[in-house]
Amino acid sequence: MELDFEHCYRAVDSRDPRFDGCFYTAVRTTGIYCRPSCPAVTPKRENVTFYVSAAAAQRGGFRACRRCRPDAAPGSPEWDTRADTVGRAMRLIGDGVVDREGVPGLAARLGYTERHLNRMLTTELGAGPLALARAQRAQTARILVETTRLGLADIAFAAGFGSVRQFNDTMLEVYARSPSQMREKQSASDRGEAGVVSLRLAYRPPLHAGSLLEFFAGRTLPGVDEVVDGAYRRGLVLPHGNAEVVLTPGERWVHATLRLGDVRDLAPAVARCRRLFDLDADPVAVDGLLGADPALGAAIAAEPGVRVPRAVDGFEMAVRAVVGQQVSVAGARTTLGRMIRAVGGGSPALGEPTPIPQTTATGQLTGFPAASAIAALPDSAFGMPAARRATIRALAEAVADGKLDLDPGADRAETVARLTELPGIGPWTAGYVTMRAIGDPDVFLPTDLAARRGAEAVGLPGTAKALATHAERWRPWRSYALIRLWRAA
Repeated sequence: MELDFEHCYRAVDSRDPRFDGCFYTAVRTTGIYCRPSCPAVTPKRENVTFYVSAAAAQRGGFRACRRCRPDAAPGSPEWDTRADTVGRAMRLIGDGVVDREGVPGLAARLGYTERHLNRMLTTELGAGPLALARAQRAQTARILVETTRLGLADIAFAAGFGSVRQFNDTMLEVYARSPSQMREKQSASDRGEAGVVSLRLAYRPPLHAGSLLEFFAGRTLPGVDEVVDGAYRRGLVLPHGNAEVVLTPGERWVHATLRLGDVRDLAPAVARCRRLFDLDADPVAVDGLLGADPALGAAIAAEPGVRVPRAVDGFEMAVRAVVGQQVSVAGARTTLGRMIRAVGGGSPALGEPTPIPQTTATGQLTGFPAASAIAALPDSAFGMPAARRATIRALAEAVADGKLDLDPGADRAETVARLTELPGIGPWTAGYVTMRAIGDPDVFLPTDLAARRGAEAVGLPGTAKALATHAERWRPWRSYALIRLWRAA
C-alpha cells in the first residue's frame, strides 16, 4: 500500500494522534521508528521513511522509539474494517493464529497458498505473515516483562517465541534492550500477581464510553459479564484456557486488567478486548460523514465517538441474536440465563471453565458455553418455541462441526450466506451477527423496530423501504448510524 509522503509528513509535523497506527515514521539518522504523534522533535524530511506497519519498519532495520512506544498505538482502522483477504489476515494474525497454527494454518483459513498470501501481505504492508506475527510477539513479550513476575524464559514461550535465544535477539533488535535490561527498570511492586496483566488499550479519541457501558449493561448474563462501577467485566474463552477481564474506560486509554488461566493467551485476549470496545475505529471519519446528515448532526455533536458494541465470541453473539428475535431484551436475558445454568457443572466439553488465578470479590465469571455444549442440551433447557430451539441447535452444530465460521477473520459475504441457510435465520439475524461478531461497519437493519422508532424520533421516515433508501447516504458507516438510531429510540 502506497503512502503519500506529504500527507504523512504533515501529520507527523502536527503530531496528529488520529494517524497513530495508520503508519509509522522511521528516521534514518537515529535508526528508530515512531508513531505520528511522537512528542520528539520533528525529523527533517530527507531523513524520514514512512511504513504502513511496525513489522515493515522493523524489517527495514529500525527499532521502536522508547518515548512514544509505537507498538502500543491503536490498530489501523483500515485493517479493522476491510473485508478483503488482507484485512481478514490482519485480524487473524492479531488473534494469534500464526502463533498457534503457523502460516500454513493462516493460509488455509483464508483459502490461499502460503506463497500467494505472503505476496499479498508484503505488497500491502511491507512484511509477510511471519514478520507481522514476530512484531506482535515482541509487543506481547514487552508487556509480560514489564507487568508480570514471570521468569524471562517462561515469557519467551508464552509470547510465542520458539526459543529463549530467539526471544532475546528479537527484543534487542526491536527495542535495543535485552529483556533483562527492560526488567531492571521495573520494581517488584510494578509487577502484578501471578496470572494478572494490567495494561492500557489506546484508542483514537473521542470515545463515548457511556454508550458502550449502557449497551452492555442492558444485556449482561449471570456468570458471563457484568457492568460494575463504570467498568465492564466479563469471562473469556481463549485458545489455551479461560480468563477474566475488567475494562475501565479512561480519558486516553481503556484500562484492562486480565486474569489469565494461561499467559499464552495474552495476545488474543488483547485483540478481543479491542474488538469488543471497537477501539481501532476512526471516530472522526465516522462522525464526519454521519454528521453531515441534518437528522444525525445534533446527536453526533452531543455524543461524539459512539462506537459499535462488538463481541469476543461469534457463537455467543449468534445465539444472543436468535434468542432475541421478537422478544424483549429482558426476556432474552432470562432465556439465555436458563441455558447457561443448564450447561454449568458439566465436563470440559460442556463448557466447564478451566481454573484461573484468584478471582475478584464479585465472583468468577466464565465465557459463554461452547457450541458443542449448547447442542447437547435437552429440550427442556431452552424454554422457547420448538422452531427457535431447532434454529439454535442447527447453529450450534454448524459451528461445532466447523461448517460455520464466526471469527473476525471470516469472509463476511460467505458468513451471511451460510447463516441464512440455517432454518429460522433471516437477513436481520445475519446482519446483526456480521455487525457485532465479524465487525462489518456497513450493516443496516431497516426492518428493525427500534431503528424505525429511532428514525422517527430524529425526523426520518419510519417505513423500512424509505429508511433503507435514506441510509444509503451513510455508507460505509451504516452500522454506526444504526447504533445512533437505537440510541435515539
